[in-house]
Amino acid sequence: MGGRQIEQGNLTTVSLLVIASTCLAFALYWTRPVMVPFMLALFLTHLVAPLVDGLQLGLKAPRWVALFAAFLVIASLLTLLTLLLITSIGGLMENVDTFKEKGLQLVDRVLGLLTRWNIDLGQKDFVDRIRELPVLPLLQDAVGGVMNFLTTSVLVALFAVFMILGRQPLEVRSGLWGEMDRKIRRYLATKVITSAVTGILVGSTLALFGLDLAMVFGFMAFLLNFIPSVGSIIATLLPLPIAMIQLESGLMVAAAIVIPGSIQFTIGNVIEPKLMGDGLDLHPLSILLALIFWGMIWGPVGMLMAAPMTAIMGIILARFETTRPAAEILAGRLPGAIHSTSEGDSVHVESL
Repeated sequence: MGGRQIEQGNLTTVSLLVIASTCLAFALYWTRPVMVPFMLALFLTHLVAPLVDGLQLGLKAPRWVALFAAFLVIASLLTLLTLLLITSIGGLMENVDTFKEKGLQLVDRVLGLLTRWNIDLGQKDFVDRIRELPVLPLLQDAVGGVMNFLTTSVLVALFAVFMILGRQPLEVRSGLWGEMDRKIRRYLATKVITSAVTGILVGSTLALFGLDLAMVFGFMAFLLNFIPSVGSIIATLLPLPIAMIQLESGLMVAAAIVIPGSIQFTIGNVIEPKLMGDGLDLHPLSILLALIFWGMIWGPVGMLMAAPMTAIMGIILARFETTRPAAEILAGRLPGAIHSTSEGDSVHVESL
């Protein structure tokens, strides 16, 4: 009878957790206009806070000087991102006709080969549909996205300013908040540095090939590097259409894709893990599912923040006995499974 009560209690707990998680997901989706800027500001504050501590405690600078330096860094970062976005959209709008014509020439060559091989896939209709693609309206939508980004940037800056104003120098945090603070700060600092290096190297490499919009692709590599696994693949393949249009040699096209891809692979899979140490303790499958979940709730920004947000959830879940198995699953360990170590000891957690 006792075992049955325990089973019913576990089922009740799991059901309540599912209901609570569903309600939380709807709440996060409904409040995304406020929560997205707030979380971005929280992560930005984690990056800027060491500067304030260093100026106040290391250099003995007045608090107003340290705060002014922090605000200047925040304003500079947001301004730089905005300028890069505006430049990227402007470059696309200026060259849209050229890219469209070169793209049509490439399509004509490919379809010509099919015709020569007596393969009829409705080539003429296909080319006509491509010519009628509404490219300019799509770019205008992108401009609207930039304006939304500007609005979000203002909210991010306001949130970050108030967070830094209310923060004491070199706050010592312990317990749950301290663990989250240490892991997320290390993750963000490492990601920003490695993403910046990746973006610069990818942009410079594509510029050496004479590729148009090389700076745009470098900026996209910087942003997409925050999306684990999937982001690097997308950033590597993004320049492919432009490379096929601009570069005559197939070898040059391959090099323009392989070299930046190798840079991203080396930084993301060799250098970054060494800098990050233990990292966020998340299984790759958990990260992939997190990308889908946060992307559905908060869109592209949610995908950028998926890994640290899921890591925060894992840390919180690990603090409570009832939810600890869920944290173990996020880390890729099966709770309760037993396997033997090389020393002959039994371990009650098995990796997926």
